[in-house]
Amino acid sequence: MANDRKVDVSFIFQITDKVLWNVFKKNEIGDVLLPFVVIRRLDCILEPVNHKVRDAYNNFKDKVSEDKLDPILRKAAGGLQFYNTSKHTLESLKENTRTIEIDFNNYLNGFNKEVRDIIENFQFDKVLARLVKNKLLYQMIEAICKVDLKTDKIDNHDMGYVFEELIRISNEQSNETAGEHFTPRDVIELMYKIVFSTEKEILTQPGIIRTIYDPAMGTGGMINLSKNYVLDELCADSQYKPTIKTFGQEINEQSYAIAKSEALITGENADNIRHGNSFTEDRFADKQFHYQFANPPYGVTWNKDADFIINESANPAGRFYAGLPGKSDGQLLFLQHMISKMEREGGKIAVVTNGSPLFTGSAGSGESDIRKWIISSDLLDCIIALPKDLFYNTGINTYIWFLNNKKPANRKGKVQLINANISEDKSNGVEGFCRPEKRSLGNKRNKIESFHIEKLVEIYTQFEENQYSKIYNNDDFGFYQITIEQPEYDAKGKPVKDKKGGFKPDSKKRDKENIPLTDDIEEYFNNEVLPHVPDAWIDYDKTRIGYEINFTKYYYEYKTLRPSSEIKAEIEALENGKTDQKGIAELLKNLLG
Repeated sequence: MANDRKVDVSFIFQITDKVLWNVFKKNEIGDVLLPFVVIRRLDCILEPVNHKVRDAYNNFKDKVSEDKLDPILRKAAGGLQFYNTSKHTLESLKENTRTIEIDFNNYLNGFNKEVRDIIENFQFDKVLARLVKNKLLYQMIEAICKVDLKTDKIDNHDMGYVFEELIRISNEQSNETAGEHFTPRDVIELMYKIVFSTEKEILTQPGIIRTIYDPAMGTGGMINLSKNYVLDELCADSQYKPTIKTFGQEINEQSYAIAKSEALITGENADNIRHGNSFTEDRFADKQFHYQFANPPYGVTWNKDADFIINESANPAGRFYAGLPGKSDGQLLFLQHMISKMEREGGKIAVVTNGSPLFTGSAGSGESDIRKWIISSDLLDCIIALPKDLFYNTGINTYIWFLNNKKPANRKGKVQLINANISEDKSNGVEGFCRPEKRSLGNKRNKIESFHIEKLVEIYTQFEENQYSKIYNNDDFGFYQITIEQPEYDAKGKPVKDKKGGFKPDSKKRDKENIPLTDDIEEYFNNEVLPHVPDAWIDYDKTRIGYEINFTKYYYEYKTLRPSSEIKAEIEALENGKTDQKGIAELLKNLLG
């Protein structure tokens, strides 16, 4: 995996066992530890400058307004994005056990507005109330003070890994909600390795600045892991390394607090992590990005945002002008939002979806029109069908879409489809692209190993057709949907005329046919329809153009039916008791296909 770095996170289990056990459930441990780790990290960083901040605060608090006081205190803190004006530290809180609750609240209120916002979004008041109720606040503060998070012990880079491990462990202990804000690292690794597989040459030139964005960032895993990969692996042996700036937006308060905390404690620009609904409150309305990664929610309604979205969809310069999907699923809205954010000089997108955006909606529907716009604009580069059971909260089929607005010459006008939905089956010699997890985590029963990922990257970069890879022209996904009419007949068997003198169509016999864009409509109609219904005609006014991506059709393999005599012999053997349990299982497998 991308993160083989060894970080000491044993304190998580020590604090859990010694302080939190039997009071907080397994899936609540992260709610306690995440904010305390953030506070401890800030406390350690501020230790050398606390006296300067407090002196500056006492000197200026009654002399300047709050908005002018803030830059003064930041300067006193050595240019940090945070500071604390209280007289307390975590260590000093232990000196008076009787007033520890009051003192701790004073300490928290001493932080600057951004930190207080993070603490509030953690819903820390609920955690604090339970610690106080169970007389554990002192023990918790004492335990967290034993964790050395000073910068000379753990630098910002390593702190990112500590935080990542803490998030991962917390989510693995909360299987029922993990998928809402945590994408498995094997899936993320596949995403960024495909995206950056052709980027090393440009990224290792001097003075390169690149941006990474996630509009549904959860706890920020995608943007942080992607950045770490570029700096720690892709460009590790280069004389020059790019400057990578990360950006993200998240609607869930606690997930936002986690992501912003990590930015703050690892030295990133915390202002680039913003809270809000990406559909109705685009917090980066004036920005485009070089790389985008996302795993937006599947099958989540956008009905409550409908008025805003429908209004914007009427604007040719808006994000949703290409079309609107059904209100029950906003995945294609996220995709359009991300496309609007692509850096004009060259932008790439990797986004996880379920199967719905591939084929839902008939010709002329919003979904089909969105696909038509994406494909005919030559933005779609590749789609990978993932193995099942990779995610914590769903076992359904999932796909990664890769988009590129600056395709290389050999990929222009084409789309690569890669079928990785194949599990390892050693008994039949099938290598596949995943292995079973050692233990199931919610719905996550399979894992993509690093060698699987390297194989998929190789298939992508070679851009050749084989058993796993198929390459199509953009037009191959489009089709004409024609409406075929037949006349209505009267009681005497004669066709009924309409008011214009033509034949009146029989709505009960009306049919639709999908014809590939590469075929001639008249030729298809003459060869495939008229021989069967000689009195039929095409109602050209109802012709629509549709686009769909049907993986099942493209990778369908016809299996020859087994001879009936062979099946009969096996059934007779079963009836005569000549088949053992293994044979019965094999027979059922053959019969069921």
